[in-house]
Amino acid sequence: MQLSEILRPAAVKVVGTVSSKKRLFQDLGELVSTTYNLDGAAAFAALQERENLGPTGVGHGVALPHARIEGLDKVVGAFLRLDKPVDFDSVDRQPVDLVFALFAPDGSGVDHLKALALVSRTMRDQSVTAKLRANNDAETLHTILTDAQAIRAA
Repeated sequence: MQLSEILRPAAVKVVGTVSSKKRLFQDLGELVSTTYNLDGAAAFAALQERENLGPTGVGHGVALPHARIEGLDKVVGAFLRLDKPVDFDSVDRQPVDLVFALFAPDGSGVDHLKALALVSRTMRDQSVTAKLRANNDAETLHTILTDAQAIRAA
């Protein structure tokens, strides 16, 4: 599995200010609605439901919200870089400015876990997160994310 298979360039955005985690999830729902033709309200609700089980802020300013949605045929992702970090109840209590969301088909077990592990490994790489924070262009951010995996695999 490659990040380029999960993340379309149109699903990468730089966002100025988000007032709350709830608003962030709404923005993610709208983004996957336009990019992948998903039901934005269902995506929002699924993210909220998953987050109620426990925060998906993994530390160091990174969050990996994820949810399962009916009607999907494969795992898809969306990435937001926030100009102003938002409180995310992260394990290290630090606000989040890098958000990589994953949406998986309702019945996908292994693929969802593989995608989550792949994104987690990528977002733990400090050189990748530094590059993401240093760029404001969505196309460049997509390239950084998709090239990071290729460079590690080489």
